[in-house]
Amino acid sequence: MIVSVFAVLLLTMLLGMVVNAGKDVDDKLRMQNAADAAAYSGGLVVARGMNGLAFTNHLLCDVFAMTAFMREGRDRNGEPYAAEILEAWANVAPKFERAPTDKFQALGRAIIQKVPLEQELVFRYSEWAAAAAEQILPIVEPILIERMIPEFQRALVAATPDIAQTATAEVTRRHNKDDENGAGLVGVLWRTSGVPVGGESDAFLRTLPVVDPVTDALPNQAQYIALARSQRRKESVRYLRDWNQDAMVVFDYAAKMSQFNRLWRHFTCAQLNYLLEVEYPLDNLPFVIHTEAEEVYDGNLHLDTHFTFVAVVYWHKTKRMMPGLFHNPIDGDLLTYAQVRFFVPRKGPEWYYHHYTPHDSPAGAIGGHQITFPPQDDDPGATTVPPPDRWEIRLGPGFSEEWNLMNQHWTVQLVPATVSTLPAILQTNPPVPDASIRVPYLGDMTTDDIQRISPH
Repeated sequence: MIVSVFAVLLLTMLLGMVVNAGKDVDDKLRMQNAADAAAYSGGLVVARGMNGLAFTNHLLCDVFAMTAFMREGRDRNGEPYAAEILEAWANVAPKFERAPTDKFQALGRAIIQKVPLEQELVFRYSEWAAAAAEQILPIVEPILIERMIPEFQRALVAATPDIAQTATAEVTRRHNKDDENGAGLVGVLWRTSGVPVGGESDAFLRTLPVVDPVTDALPNQAQYIALARSQRRKESVRYLRDWNQDAMVVFDYAAKMSQFNRLWRHFTCAQLNYLLEVEYPLDNLPFVIHTEAEEVYDGNLHLDTHFTFVAVVYWHKTKRMMPGLFHNPIDGDLLTYAQVRFFVPRKGPEWYYHHYTPHDSPAGAIGGHQITFPPQDDDPGATTVPPPDRWEIRLGPGFSEEWNLMNQHWTVQLVPATVSTLPAILQTNPPVPDASIRVPYLGDMTTDDIQRISPH
């Protein structure tokens, strides 16, 4: 009986140990999953904020291009010059007709036939452009006059940090399992400087590493203005070139005599230059990134400082089974952490499906290149057998790798928590309504020490 009593006591102690260990493991997994998800979600909001700024930067440049395009449609500057050119062709056509050479005589007759057609084409296009300008200019010009896009961008920059913090808290809440005190998991997204994302701190140092060249009073503001103007001009010219490429395709190939394509491009470029240099030289500027890639001296430090965040999830201590025998010696509540970084990815190898299509087939290839297979040397008349469809490894698609706010490919990735400020972040009280959360005291521990305890 005495042996049985001791055996039961031992089994009870083992049961308490197993239950406590199981609860610890379950809590750790739940909290770490919450920290990973919270870090990724908060970082994704910031990356989308960067992509939103890049998109609206492109939108601003496209509005400039569209405004220049439509203003030329309204003013019709090129039409009279095209009429003079066609009149000159009409005057010279009889001289070709009277030439002794058959080719020149045919040329004269062709000119006489084509001049009225091109005159009609220029007139009809100008009428269409004027009608389109009448409808579109009242829409696009107020966008520039009232600075709508820069105002939206300022609101986006101000709201993104708080949205990221809200996303972190909400994703953490969805991993909740209320403890005995009725309190659940709490998540906070921290900057590597030891300041929570969002709130009043963003008024002094933005979470998004961007600069508003119009309103930000910085020592090197002139440099940012020059960069913004350069990027705006480059993209606006590109968009205007695309607009003109589509609009002038008939004049580029079938109606070259009037030279209306060159006149139209010349006057639309002049309209764009007037918008950029005269009407809006120092406002309606795109946001720019705080530090260009070529200006970075220490890449790792720059990424840790401006493009990296740490998500920390807090939870009250779980009550122990048999607390008199088993207790948690750690001073402070439970916490887990994860580090996330947003960046522009580099091109990398990827699988590519090569689908063979016969050379004379109207259907295009799904992937790869269209290949014509020559006949074999031993039998020139033989029909060759094409190779089967196959997968190949090639370099990724041609997206931009430029580290600026004209790039809409910002993405996010979880990375090992290696920032030097990690101990300070873990020992700082979180800005949450639950004031009873107690952070642990880590003394003079370094990030390497914490990595040895919890390598995440």
